[in-house]
Amino acid sequence: MTVKVTERDDSHMSHEGVAAGIRIWDVHQQDLLVGMFHNENDAHNYKAELELQEQQRDLCSA
Repeated sequence: MTVKVTERDDSHMSHEGVAAGIRIWDVHQQDLLVGMFHNENDAHNYKAELELQEQQRDLCSA
């Protein structure tokens, strides 16, 4: 599984959000958006949680 954290591009945010200086980090799992966070640390923590869950599933199915 591929889990990625990316900062949302201004072109994908509302004009109000850009004007307010809001930053959003997206978490994608297998190219599907699975989470959005205002804090980059929270996004990376969620990514780590998803990767851990995947490892546990792989161990159970082996």
